[in-house]
Amino acid sequence: MTTRVLVVDDDAHILRAIRIHLSACGYAVRTAQTGRAALRAGAAEHPDLVLLDLGLPDLDGTAVIAELRSWSTVPIIVLSARTDGTDKINALDTGADDYLTKPFSMPELLARMRAAVRRSAAPTDRDTVVATTDFSIDLAAKKVLSRSGEQVHLTPTEWAILEILVRDRGALVSQRRLLSEIWGPAYRTETNYLRVYLAQLRRKLEPEPSRPRYLITESGMGYRFQG
Repeated sequence: MTTRVLVVDDDAHILRAIRIHLSACGYAVRTAQTGRAALRAGAAEHPDLVLLDLGLPDLDGTAVIAELRSWSTVPIIVLSARTDGTDKINALDTGADDYLTKPFSMPELLARMRAAVRRSAAPTDRDTVVATTDFSIDLAAKKVLSRSGEQVHLTPTEWAILEILVRDRGALVSQRRLLSEIWGPAYRTETNYLRVYLAQLRRKLEPEPSRPRYLITESGMGYRFQG
């Protein structure tokens, strides 16, 4: 089936360029230049993916994300010129699945689109066991096994961080979300906690902790499990 993409941006030139590229790659593209038009299109056409700019003339992009999330699980990738970390974190915490800063390359956008669609289309039973080349994670049993089959001991906090990242694998998980879910809202700025625990997880799971291939840091934004 053809993947239906809703592209939301107030810049007509950007909309046209993205529409031409995506159409040439086989996507069915619908465009909108305002937040309200995007919400109407989302409700009427149920796209498989939304590409959303934050700087819209009528509604801020985060408001559009929040409204979409109130009735839809459609993957949302933010495409924005805003580089401030707060804007990125707010978008991700509100419900965006990924954030790509303008200007971006079309190959990178296409790769992130494919990843987002794969995650949304995957069956739910994939969440039970996640296997990598070096270890496997059993989310139901709450344990990690090494390549040789031995259990890797994780502290409760290490497991909590890993579980969140793995359940949203491939997606960027913001620092604030991790801190709020594990330690509580009062700890949302204590990013040093995450640095310590991610370093511990890498020592236990990564073949080369100094060059992680699974637990990826997105500087100033959050973390991503690449499995």
